[in-house]
Amino acid sequence: MAPTDPSPPAGVPPVLSAHFQAREPSAIRVAQQRFAQRTDGCVAVNAAIGNVQLPMHPAMQARLRALGTPEGPFADGVVAYTPTAGVAEANAAVLRIIEASGADPRGLYSQITEGGSQAMELTVLGACGPAGQDQHPLLMLDPAYTNYVAMAARTGRQVVSVARTLDDAGHFSLPSLAAIEARILATRPGALVVVPYDNPTGQLIDHATLVALASLCVKHGLWFISDEAYRELAYGDGRASSIWRVTDAEVPGIEGRRISIESVSKVFNGCGLRIGALVTDSAAFHEKAVAEQTANLCASALGQALLGALAHEPIEGLRAWAAGLRAHYRAQFVDLADALRAAVPGLVVSSPDAAIYTVVDVRALVGPAFEAADFVRWCAETGRVELPDGPHTLLVAPMAEFYTLPAGAPNPGRTQMRIACVAPPEQMAKVPTLLAALLRAYRDLPPSA
Repeated sequence: MAPTDPSPPAGVPPVLSAHFQAREPSAIRVAQQRFAQRTDGCVAVNAAIGNVQLPMHPAMQARLRALGTPEGPFADGVVAYTPTAGVAEANAAVLRIIEASGADPRGLYSQITEGGSQAMELTVLGACGPAGQDQHPLLMLDPAYTNYVAMAARTGRQVVSVARTLDDAGHFSLPSLAAIEARILATRPGALVVVPYDNPTGQLIDHATLVALASLCVKHGLWFISDEAYRELAYGDGRASSIWRVTDAEVPGIEGRRISIESVSKVFNGCGLRIGALVTDSAAFHEKAVAEQTANLCASALGQALLGALAHEPIEGLRAWAAGLRAHYRAQFVDLADALRAAVPGLVVSSPDAAIYTVVDVRALVGPAFEAADFVRWCAETGRVELPDGPHTLLVAPMAEFYTLPAGAPNPGRTQMRIACVAPPEQMAKVPTLLAALLRAYRDLPPSA
């Protein structure tokens, strides 16, 4: 008897994996993707993604201009792989940037990654276990940057969270240490991640809070991960908040379990370079993270060449650069928050204390059926406001995806949207007018629209 052929009948199409079938575009990118399909001549003010508003650091610009010259690093036309951990000059630049923030870079291991995103993925792989009895999930503060959830799903890890809440005055609360510790005991995470200059909330996690969180990590055997892509972008008068300023002197035992995610995207205005770094004071974590990255071979040699220029910048020059960025964004953020409140009475606007984001909440203005995700899609696909210089719409990020909640729990993100201060200033000045007009038009639509 001939063996049974296990193959499917000829002509049966291949099947997408369950992961791909379930995957939808990120909340950060969905508005931009949908708007790209429009052909009606409407102009979008894109405040949905954390892009750049300013040119790169002058030293990086000089390297960029030199790339194609006889004196440039690729004058012979050869662009070879770099070492997996990155070239020495690029890693020296990362450590110099950390030093400029007031921390001691001695004893830190740096590896260059394909943007901060790859550093996130490597960190989740190395600090958290796969789903199952001993999963050791990633613990975050809700609302949390969506890409951590995406990276966890991609790698078979899980994210758990402790909630922050946005009050009517625009302040996000921090969970109590008791609430965080209770969550640690209940979920047994492998790591706690914080974003000191927070994306998406614009909240600043100050040094004292980092010290308290570090103590919990030592007590419960967690890796302490700090996403420092926006380090230096805080608009108060306090010192830079960084995991690298939390040492054994304040928290005995914290050294050897610290990890930071670095990026040139925001502070040095190099989003499109896709260059970041994973920095740790654990030799073992560094060794295995580099081993894992060998599957990706290396980060961009061109991007590393540009980053490397910062290795030669004076510390005081890097500090002056950061101070200039703070001044640039501080004035815009204050004006934007005030203008949003004036244009949309009753709108909750989060206090823009750090990074380049503010969260708005329309909970007092809409009914229970309102979903920010639906409003954002409508703005991208259909919304239109006639301004003196032509028709415009506004792209923002709906917040529901930024929350990791137990099944059935109400999601505060359904009435919240993140606004990124990334479009040119003259475009950002239109945001309050656009949001007010689009909300009025959307709320006036008939139910079937």
